[in-house]
Amino acid sequence: MSISILWFRRDLRLTDNPALLAAVEASDEVLPVFVRDPVLLTRGGRRVDRLEASLAALSADTGGALVVRTGDPADVITGLAAEVDAREVHVARESTPYGRRRDERVRAGLRRDGRSLVETGSPYAVGPGRIVNRTGEPYKVFTPFARAWREHGWPAPGERPAAVAWATATSDTATSDTEPSGSAGPGGGGGAGEKAALARWRDFLRDDLASYADQRDRPDLDTTSRLSAHLKYGEIHPRTILADLAAHPEALGEGARVFTSELAWREFYADILWHWPRSAWRDLRGALAGMPYDDGPEVDLLVEAWRQGLTGYPFVDAGMRQLRAEGWMHNRVRMVTASFLVKDLHVWWPVGARFFLDQLVDGDIASNSHGWQWVAGTGTDASPYFRVFNPITQGRKFDPDGEYVRRWIPELAHLAGAAAHEPWRAPDGYRHGYPERVVDHAEERMEALRRYDLARNGTG
Repeated sequence: MSISILWFRRDLRLTDNPALLAAVEASDEVLPVFVRDPVLLTRGGRRVDRLEASLAALSADTGGALVVRTGDPADVITGLAAEVDAREVHVARESTPYGRRRDERVRAGLRRDGRSLVETGSPYAVGPGRIVNRTGEPYKVFTPFARAWREHGWPAPGERPAAVAWATATSDTATSDTEPSGSAGPGGGGGAGEKAALARWRDFLRDDLASYADQRDRPDLDTTSRLSAHLKYGEIHPRTILADLAAHPEALGEGARVFTSELAWREFYADILWHWPRSAWRDLRGALAGMPYDDGPEVDLLVEAWRQGLTGYPFVDAGMRQLRAEGWMHNRVRMVTASFLVKDLHVWWPVGARFFLDQLVDGDIASNSHGWQWVAGTGTDASPYFRVFNPITQGRKFDPDGEYVRRWIPELAHLAGAAAHEPWRAPDGYRHGYPERVVDHAEERMEALRRYDLARNGTG
C-alpha cells in the first residue's frame, strides 16, 4: 500500500482542494497532517485560538484521521514521511516570505531521503507571481492588475473526493473537541471550519449580495460576507466563491462586481508580497522613505489610547473596541482607525499593523501590511498624500444614526442619532466618562500633509 502525506496549511478543507486530489491520485492512502509551527504560533496572537477551532472541524471532517504534530516543519514532515514511508508530500504552493523559506527547507530535507514535495494549487484563484504585464513585469497598481486578473481567469473548483482512504499515525498534540470561546462569534464569521464557511457564504449570497455595493461600507449593518477568517484558513477557496458568483442570478449586478473586486484586492496584495517580500514590513514605495514619524513616551501614551479605544473620536474608538472584543473589524473602520494612527498621531504604520495582526482572527500578512501601506501612502497607491480620513465625517457618513458607535461605546449611549459622533457638541456629552479628544484632527491633518510634502520633495 502506497501512502502520500497531505500537509495542510492555509487550506483547511476537503472541497476544491487540488493538493488533496493530487494526493489521492498519487497513492492508495493519504495521511492528513497539520504541523503546529512554533515560529507561527508565537506570533499568532488571537489567530491561534481561531486556528484550533478550524483544526477541530477539519479533524471531524477526516473522521479523526488528522495528525497534528508540533515542531519545526523541516523536522516534523521529513520525520513523518520516513515513519510512514511516504514518497510524496502534497501541499498547496505557499506565497508568503516565511512560507517560501520554510518549504525550501522541507523540500531539501525530503530530497535527501529520496522523497519529494509536490505543490498543487495555491490559496488564491490565480497563484501569486503568475500575472505580469506585456513586458513581463509585475503590476504595482490595482486597476490594471485587476483587469489582467479577470482576463487571465481561473480553473473551475475541484470536486470533493467521493471517498478518501485516510492513513493513520499518532498525533503528539490533540485537537480540541470544542471551539475556543468566541470563535463562533462575528469575528469568526459564524463558526470555524469548512461547513461553517459554506453556510456563511450561502447566507450572504441569499441575503446580502444584491445590496452589497450600497451597504458594504456600513459598519452599523451586518451586510458584509464575514468570509475573511474563512479565507484566511482556507476553509473556502476563492475559486468556489467566484464560480458561485458567476452562476448567481445577480451575477451581472453591481454587488457581484464589487465583491469580485474585493477578492481581486486580496489577490493583488498577495501578488505584491510575492514579488517584493520586503514589503511585509517595509514601505513598498521608496519615494516617502524620508517621512518623519513621532515616537517617545508621549507618543506611546497616544498609541495606547488608540489601542484601548480612548482617543475621544467615537468612530475610531468603536472600531478599536470591536477589534479587541471580537478579533475583527469592519473594513471601512480599519481604514479610518489606521489613518488616525498614521496621520493624526504620526506613527509609522508597522506599529499599527503588528497590533492588528495580534488581534485579528483573519490577520493575513499580505492584506494587512499592504492595506496599512495603502492608508499610509507608502504602498501601491500613486497619489496618497491627499487621503487623510476625517474620523468625524467618516462616522457620520457610514454610521449615520450612530448605532455602531453606541454599540461599542456605552459611555455615549445617551446621545441619540448622529450626535454620538460629536459628544463635544452636546451639553452632557461627557457625562458618562468618555474621554476628550487626544488631538485636534484639523491641525494634525495639516501637519500630515506638510510632512508628506516635505518627504515627496526630498526635504524631509
